[in-house]
Amino acid sequence: MANATETFTAATELRVHRRTFDSFARLVLFAILHIGLTLACLALAFLAHVPIISLPIWIGGTLAMIAAFTVAANYRAKP
Repeated sequence: MANATETFTAATELRVHRRTFDSFARLVLFAILHIGLTLACLALAFLAHVPIISLPIWIGGTLAMIAAFTVAANYRAKP
């Protein structure tokens, strides 16, 4: 039979592992979305011949994604 300290330690380890898993999942999602944004902007720049529009879209999209993921991480991190 497990005592209270072992149960508390297991619960704490599970909580830390879950938080790490969620952080990694957000990082992977950000990377996939950023690659998609970059490829779309490269297509605009080279295939559609509008590099002047493509650069601000890429910069703005990147900053918007960073802000959104930061706000979402800080909002969900307080259990």
